[in-house]
Amino acid sequence: MILQSFIKKLAFFSGFAVLLTLVACGDKPDGPDPVPEKFIIKAADLSFLPEIENAGVVFYNRGGQAEEMLKTLKDAGMNTVRIRLWKNPATPHSGFPEVKAFSAKVRSMGMKVWLTVHYSDTWADPGSQIIPAAWAGLGYYTVKDSLYAYTSTIVKEINPDFIQIGNEINHGMMWPQGNLNFLSNFKGLLESGSNAVRNNSSNCKIIIHYAGFEEAADFYTQIAGVDYDIIGLSYYPMWHGKNLGLLETTLDSLGQRFDKEVLIAETAYPFTLGWNDWTNNVVGLEEHLVDGYPATPAGQKAFLKEIKKISTAAKKSVGFAYWGGEWVAYKGTQATDGSSYENQAFYDFENKALPVIDAYGEY
Repeated sequence: MILQSFIKKLAFFSGFAVLLTLVACGDKPDGPDPVPEKFIIKAADLSFLPEIENAGVVFYNRGGQAEEMLKTLKDAGMNTVRIRLWKNPATPHSGFPEVKAFSAKVRSMGMKVWLTVHYSDTWADPGSQIIPAAWAGLGYYTVKDSLYAYTSTIVKEINPDFIQIGNEINHGMMWPQGNLNFLSNFKGLLESGSNAVRNNSSNCKIIIHYAGFEEAADFYTQIAGVDYDIIGLSYYPMWHGKNLGLLETTLDSLGQRFDKEVLIAETAYPFTLGWNDWTNNVVGLEEHLVDGYPATPAGQKAFLKEIKKISTAAKKSVGFAYWGGEWVAYKGTQATDGSSYENQAFYDFENKALPVIDAYGEY
């Protein structure tokens, strides 16, 4: 009897151990590990904000309470701030110390940092890519080495989550050395910047930025072989057309063709065709608008919601950035050197947040 009782107990505990093993094995299903959910970039370029805050401008949230813009926008659903960086600007604004401090503030609030490095002392865009004065007259290989060292310093000291090698570089960068007409030189500069990022960061994603979308495939074909992660496109209806359907299909096709993530790096839309200073606005006519999206607070919000949908719908699409949302008429209502974007900002002419910011958190 004692032997039989021992055998029964042994069988019971052996069976229980097998059951535990089966349960434990059931914790991890067969097959590959699940693919992590992609991070959707919901950004705004707020590069003017340090300058505007230094001028003492007070902003108000949707409820009418005075509140820092970064907090208001983060609470609305923004998760990334895009910041431009100039090499040696005429004023401290958009220079390295200001950008480094602003980046730290953004990160302290739990948001990601996206740097757009112009590789110029001033604005760089398709029509102007002026090499920094400190590098003007240098030979190509010296410029290439200088770009590498400069980019390395940026990555090591600011540690951005995303970085653009140039801004709207449709026709190259740092002219004349990096003009697109000298394709091998241009690609060499891009590669130098990319190498600097890879050698100094294991997680910073590289964006190559093109203005527009209809001829983007030709551009990215020309720079084949350059190491980068994300295709970034500017989309402004008055310059790049009003066919939102074509924009969406182009994002999808670019991502599939080049096997890269894709985003809308810049966009904007007016809440009014009026103005709040004496500086000419970029958008001010009905002909600049997209059908179905009036220049009203509701129309501005609807446009950004559509951009958000378009920029996240395709398999390779990873988000968007709004440009000029902070650029209110901060120099006064009679300034002729004020804002050319106050009618496309996130804030009305009383500096109260507009409904457009709710598009960040709504689906």
